[in-house]
Amino acid sequence: MANIVTRFAPSPTGFMHIGNLRTALYSYLLAKSQGGKFILRIEDTDQVRLVEGATDVIISTLKQTGIDYDEGPGVGGEHGPYVQSERLPIYKEYAEKLVKSGHAYYCFCTQERLDSLKDENGIGGYDGHCRNLSQEEIDRNLAEGKPFVIRQRMPDEGSTSYVDEVYGEVTIENSELRDQIMIKADGFPTYNFCHVVDDHLMGVTHVVRGNEYLTSTPKYCLLYDAFGWERPHYVHLPLLMGKDAEGNVSKLSKRHGAVSFQDLVNDGYLPEAIVNYIALLGWAPKDTQEFFTMDELKANFGLDGLSKSPAVFDYEKLRWFNSEYIKKLPDADYNEKALPILRELCPDFINIEKLASLLHTRISAFCEIREQVQFVVNRLEMTSDLYTNKKNKTTPELCKTILEETLPLLEGVENWDNDTLFALLKQYAADTERKAGAVMWAIRVAIARQSVTPGGATELMEVFGKDESIDRIRQAIAEL
Repeated sequence: MANIVTRFAPSPTGFMHIGNLRTALYSYLLAKSQGGKFILRIEDTDQVRLVEGATDVIISTLKQTGIDYDEGPGVGGEHGPYVQSERLPIYKEYAEKLVKSGHAYYCFCTQERLDSLKDENGIGGYDGHCRNLSQEEIDRNLAEGKPFVIRQRMPDEGSTSYVDEVYGEVTIENSELRDQIMIKADGFPTYNFCHVVDDHLMGVTHVVRGNEYLTSTPKYCLLYDAFGWERPHYVHLPLLMGKDAEGNVSKLSKRHGAVSFQDLVNDGYLPEAIVNYIALLGWAPKDTQEFFTMDELKANFGLDGLSKSPAVFDYEKLRWFNSEYIKKLPDADYNEKALPILRELCPDFINIEKLASLLHTRISAFCEIREQVQFVVNRLEMTSDLYTNKKNKTTPELCKTILEETLPLLEGVENWDNDTLFALLKQYAADTERKAGAVMWAIRVAIARQSVTPGGATELMEVFGKDESIDRIRQAIAEL
């Protein structure tokens, strides 16, 4: 596939939705897998929906995910400008060309007239009122300064077909196509028109987008034909679905959880894990490989792996991916994310470096740290039945004895570290002919005040430090 060019053309209307990110990723991978070019274009012609700062969010997201564009805002290139509101004269010029060739026309209908065509549910379409105005009438209206839009003139009969790379041939009867607006009364173009002009002028060979555009694309094909331009290849991606707590599947939305890239990052998901997981939502590699670097995705991606079936965004699967990525993080990179959270939560006497180390393989997202360390931040409410453990054959009575006997030994320890404490308790277990597991259970429950902990008894004592550990053991003895 020679000289392949793809683009990502988002509207700056807020955060980057997961579906948009997948479109950007697939578009990027399609180009890069063939040694082609990837363009970023900002489609901001719907001025009502613009959100300030959203373009920066888009650019920042692409940077964080490693999707680097060859042309676009901040990078430049031969096809700029790359923000549509800076290209208005271009759209006007090309719309006028279609008016001259008879493929478009001026429409002077007022909003009141258009509203009158709608039924009680607000549904109704344009009736072609201005399709066949005489040149004399058009000139008079223009001379009087009447507001107008420019509409695309759809064929009255026949059908329009195109071949989608995923879904195959798609055909629409032309009678179903409305004469859509190309240029609005304020001079701004509609998406339906300007993206076609831009894709042609920027040399885009493959248009990758969501399958909600499957049935709109014949309109765009007719525009290409009207200009005498070669149509691009179309690649429509399957729907992204979400699963709720009851297992019901519907179009991915906020009720399923975080649906923007930034929300996921804020929840402690790693960009590399998000990208890896999203890559597999609608695309299947040729083998069973699940973990991919961006370079590996570029090397393996192909259109033949795309599915027609909707893909379900599964938060459990994403968590699993993320946990594997966190485990592989070098200590320095992991600590850079974990330590600020622990520093904010934990009292000064806590050994947060040791605590971070214990959590490294036990979290699936950094947002879980807050919950995982509640037993460190607070002395939790507990009942004595926590000391009962069948495997270690412990009872509250036995645990009280263990705590009373080990307390003076622990008070005498000078080097308060895991190895020293572990050796001391092992020796105590041997001397008293008790199971080492029973000894460790008694102390771990006394200190943590819960049964499941990241790390064992002596590791936790190193986290708490001598004073806090001794104090918690004394409290436990008093309670027992």
